[in-house]
Amino acid sequence: MGTQDNQLPLPLDHEKTSSGESRPAEVILSSVIQELETFHHQIKDGYLLDIKQLQEDKVRLIQDIESLQTEYRQLQSQQFQILSDRVPPNPAWLKQLTQLVARNVEQSLIARINQIKAASDPPLLRPGASGLIPLSDLGEENLNNRELEAVLETSLNQTFQGLQQELGQYQSDLSRRLNNMQTLEQQVEALLETIVNRLQEQVGQPALRGDSSRLELPSGRPDTLPPPNAALTNRPEPVASKPKPTSPVQLGLFLALLSAVSLSLFNVCLKIILKGPQPREIFGIFSLEGIISPGIGNSLLILLLRMIVVMGLMPIVASFLYPPVWSDLRRFLQSGDRRLMLTVIGSGFFLFLSQVAIYVAIGEIPTGIAITIFFIYPIVTVIASWGLFGDRPTIIRVLAMITILAGGILCLPARNPNIAMGNVQVGVLAAILAGVTFAGYVLLTQVAAGKLHPIPFSLVNFGSIFVFSSVSLMLLPDNLGIDIQPGVWSGLMIGGVVLGVLTLSSYLLNNFAIRSAGASLASIIGTTGPALTALFAFWIIGETIKQQQVYGMALVILGVGAMSIERMIGSKPKTS
Repeated sequence: MGTQDNQLPLPLDHEKTSSGESRPAEVILSSVIQELETFHHQIKDGYLLDIKQLQEDKVRLIQDIESLQTEYRQLQSQQFQILSDRVPPNPAWLKQLTQLVARNVEQSLIARINQIKAASDPPLLRPGASGLIPLSDLGEENLNNRELEAVLETSLNQTFQGLQQELGQYQSDLSRRLNNMQTLEQQVEALLETIVNRLQEQVGQPALRGDSSRLELPSGRPDTLPPPNAALTNRPEPVASKPKPTSPVQLGLFLALLSAVSLSLFNVCLKIILKGPQPREIFGIFSLEGIISPGIGNSLLILLLRMIVVMGLMPIVASFLYPPVWSDLRRFLQSGDRRLMLTVIGSGFFLFLSQVAIYVAIGEIPTGIAITIFFIYPIVTVIASWGLFGDRPTIIRVLAMITILAGGILCLPARNPNIAMGNVQVGVLAAILAGVTFAGYVLLTQVAAGKLHPIPFSLVNFGSIFVFSSVSLMLLPDNLGIDIQPGVWSGLMIGGVVLGVLTLSSYLLNNFAIRSAGASLASIIGTTGPALTALFAFWIIGETIKQQQVYGMALVILGVGAMSIERMIGSKPKTS
């Protein structure tokens, strides 16, 4: 770019000296913009090629690491096999050693007895007058035999003690070698984990730089692009030869908006499934009473039906989004890192509690109000991060927290005879509980960030929710259990399928939105969830809210959006 800036004045001076007329400023600006766009595309293509090459290198390195781990296990098994072949099992070896010692002792005893017998034969052949051996000679012979037995017993004890010492030394040496091998294995695993983490960081940094470059270029060009475009409309050749491509950021924002729309439709469909005090008018055409009444047991049943659909389709979606998902899950399960496992399962448990609570809240109070009260979770997240991680809140976060709290207070519903609502107190408390437990899920997700890829992390979370829902339905008491009519199972199954499909659609769209526009911009679009939910609830089922609650909803959206923007601005210096 420096060479181009130095060379731009030369053609202008040359034209002024050769012909007294200067080129139009619009033509010069259009040529400069074309050069900038060409340079931008070249840089972007170079980044994309580098990222693709780094991804290929990452896959190849992961394969090499897996092959090295396989070879290490094979060598370890071969070494154990060689040791077991060289040294027989302890019981058989001891038995053979005992037999050998017993055989040697027996031979020594036979030789010693023969010597004693040969030495004592003359006295034995000299009987007394009575033809009997004297008693004194017999006593002396018995004494010699006792001495011989004592000597043999002492030698046997010494031999066995020596054998026991040798066996103890061999056992301690073998255990020391096994401990050294285990220590070496742990060191190798730690080294491999460090290498993989560094490779992931190196692969992620160029992608973040590419995203930041794509985010900065459109923001810096609004003041300069409109005049050249207006001038280029008079020149059809460049416009026809080079059509303007769609920006990835715009595509990501559109996908994030579709993800928020899917979640809003999910909330409205859940409201339609749950029974209310009065039948609901669907698009003002026909009325629908609902399928089941709101409650903890029925909410768990809806969540279980939804998770059956999600767990049936999520493996396919996960393999499509992140092909190494199963190898990552296998390493996660075989790692033995109990802290990470408890963190992941704990985040799934908090997400499970949040889902059950928001189901109860949507069944009792207006849908948009329930989602707005649920959005108080950033307040809990900021306060807990300050207490647990020492992340002191900034002035912007404090002001945003005050704004969210004020909006939540304005949104609190009151009993209105013109609006059909259930138990307002239960609905408000359930929405607050949903926000608090969702904050716990967010905090545990931050703790596990970097240790497990988001796709396997989400798969484990969905599996945890499925297990917790099944177990909770079996352990619930009768007064909180399932309460449904026998003839509504078909409609309930259809509702579960619709909720599951909307869940996966929102998840898939949000994932692609993060890849195209970045997580910060996608989260900013996600803050429109309460407004979209209230809007769709008004269009589909005619659910209305007060003007005061509209103002509160706007304050909540403004506060959450301010937190997201502040987090995005604070993360730019780290990624640049």
